[in-house]
Amino acid sequence: MKVAFATQDLKHVDAHFGWAKNIVIYEVGPDGHRFIEAIQFDGGLTEDGNEDKLAPKIEAIRECAILYVAAIGGSGAARVVARNIHPMKVLQPEPIHDLCVKLETVLKGSPPPWLRKLLSKSRDRTVDFEA
Repeated sequence: MKVAFATQDLKHVDAHFGWAKNIVIYEVGPDGHRFIEAIQFDGGLTEDGNEDKLAPKIEAIRECAILYVAAIGGSGAARVVARNIHPMKVLQPEPIHDLCVKLETVLKGSPPPWLRKLLSKSRDRTVDFEA
């Protein structure tokens, strides 16, 4: 499944969704993860109430099942959830690699019900981690 990460430095989840300079997308499965793409955003990212900044970010993560963020506003969260993307908030900056590995471990075991539901929606996508 595709997972998005809000990041300022391309290495850590350390950004508010609306203020993020970058969104990094990985494919994550029980047997590994791989980088897909990094999308950079410019403009008035720190302006509260500027809902226009959210549209390109939401479009960029449209195929993702999960979005990791340091924070997300109510409007952004509602728009992400409306697209069937599950926002996950980290309490402090965490390396993207570590989050991918943790998610792999969860996928190998017994995922919680919300994650099983996401997985069932993305079963038609297969991932080859040995490529």
